[in-house]
Amino acid sequence: MFTKAKQHSRGRATIGLLILCLTSVVDDLAFAAPLPKVILFLGDSITAGYGLEPSQAYPALIQEKIDAKRWQFKVVNAGQSGDTSAGGLGRMDWLLRNRVDVLVLELGGNDGLRGLPAETTKKNLQAIIDRTRAKYPAAKIVIAGMMVPPNMGRDYGQRFEAVFRDIAKQNKAALIPFVLEGVGGVRDLNLSDGIHPSAKGHQIVAANVWKVLEPILRSLLK
Repeated sequence: MFTKAKQHSRGRATIGLLILCLTSVVDDLAFAAPLPKVILFLGDSITAGYGLEPSQAYPALIQEKIDAKRWQFKVVNAGQSGDTSAGGLGRMDWLLRNRVDVLVLELGGNDGLRGLPAETTKKNLQAIIDRTRAKYPAAKIVIAGMMVPPNMGRDYGQRFEAVFRDIAKQNKAALIPFVLEGVGGVRDLNLSDGIHPSAKGHQIVAANVWKVLEPILRSLLK
């Protein structure tokens, strides 16, 4: 009986040691696994996917494209309907509590619709970029260009559109010339308000964004 008890004791000790070793291996693997890089989409109702399910908004569609390639990137949708460039700037300190590897900046459209000075919009967008790079110097920046309706006047429209080109050039950032290219003004690709993209419209917006964003993500894999 003593011998059997001793064998059982050794068996339990062996099993315990095996479990301990396996746990250690799993912990090591978990520690070694790289965390996905973060893509922050900071925007207004377009980024938020106004009137749609979150899964239909273009940032979620971008995540689908990333997942299809099995790339380690995580999309964070910080879109907020009605947000202006000033509103986005006001949210930056909170948003930057979490790491940002790529910032896709889609703000300014509501500034234009309200006829706010183009220089004010430019100043706010620059401040957003400055705060991002102060916290995360290596962060890549993507600027989503916007346009205003013709009724805002030709002069204002030109000054407004130039803001995004200038910001991209000054910060050596990537530029999406017009994020709503192929969607803006197309009735069948927008909701009944004629302003916000439908689910089908968001698919085109996602393609516009992906064309510029994909090479940047690919470069970060090296």
